[in-house]
Amino acid sequence: MSMTMHVDIVSAESSLFSGTAEMVFAPAIMGEVGVLPRHTPLLTQLKPGNVRVILAGGQEEHIYVSGGMLEIQPHVVTILSDTAIRAEDIDEEAAVAAKERAEAAMREQRDEIDYARAETELAEAIAQLKAVQDLRKKMKNR
Repeated sequence: MSMTMHVDIVSAESSLFSGTAEMVFAPAIMGEVGVLPRHTPLLTQLKPGNVRVILAGGQEEHIYVSGGMLEIQPHVVTILSDTAIRAEDIDEEAAVAAKERAEAAMREQRDEIDYARAETELAEAIAQLKAVQDLRKKMKNR
């Protein structure tokens, strides 16, 4: 019996990961979801955050997603996201600058639409920074 599953992580621009994995962690809208092979089928929305793909031997892939959809079948996991970036490719300085811009826009509160947009941008910037920090922590513990 196979203890792996096929995982595809796709953005609007490219395929970031396609291969087998032992486990996947994803930031579902209602909280983090851990997926093992033979998981019950599920379709759920994702929020901005870090997807961790655990490969054979314990190696991990860290991929930031801006949100999207997670589809789970017993032997296949598919993540579709508008934006997806490998954690090691995230521009930390740009993410910090985006976080600061979003916080400033939220303080100004011109109208509800601007506030909601700033709130979304802030959540994405924070999730990108967390993905970078998680990757750093993982590299440090090796």
